[in-house]
Amino acid sequence: MKKSLIAFLSVVYAFCFFIYAQDVGAESPAEKIQRWRSESVSTHASNKVTDTAKAQDNKKVAADVVTEIDKYVIGPEDVLHIFVWKEEFLTKTVPVRIDGKISLPLLDDIQAAGLTPLQLKEELTKKLSGFVDNPTVTVTVTEANSYRVFISGEVKQPGIVRIRSEVTLVNLIIMVGGFTEWANKRKILILTKENGKEKRITANYNKIIDGDVPDITIKPGDTVIIP
Repeated sequence: MKKSLIAFLSVVYAFCFFIYAQDVGAESPAEKIQRWRSESVSTHASNKVTDTAKAQDNKKVAADVVTEIDKYVIGPEDVLHIFVWKEEFLTKTVPVRIDGKISLPLLDDIQAAGLTPLQLKEELTKKLSGFVDNPTVTVTVTEANSYRVFISGEVKQPGIVRIRSEVTLVNLIIMVGGFTEWANKRKILILTKENGKEKRITANYNKIIDGDVPDITIKPGDTVIIP
């Protein structure tokens, strides 16, 4: 009888110890909530840091784009969107003709080529003020077709390269994927215009890279030939 009682008590003790061990190791509901809150705060903080970094990167990109657009000079074959606030009749998307002019309702032909979007905006605002009270004008270049450079010969992607502003020879070569293995980098020919006359420039790419001579500015309309 005594042995049976001892055996029974041993089983009960072992069971109680097992339950106690499980309770000690397990999380209480309060502990779970606290852990979830901590993880949530940690994740939120991490996301906040990431979002802040992304926002800073986006601001930098936006600033670069704005600077680039401010420098852009409108040319023939570009397409412009002229927005006049609260004036749907005057809001138009117009091409810049070969003569560099655009046509808008109420106004005579207006010279657009040679101006930046900001300069054209100021010109249109001045002209429209005779028809509209305090006109608010926005000029956007929707297609930049006039800023083109032609590159041919021993580069990986020869053809027409569309640019937003002047570029250097080194940057242009990067834009077209670099040279082929047969390229003669010492005798690059650049055809440009100066004072309305064609000018030929021979460039040595290796000397430019080595810093022996300055890089060459490639302008819209130039042709670059890589022998």
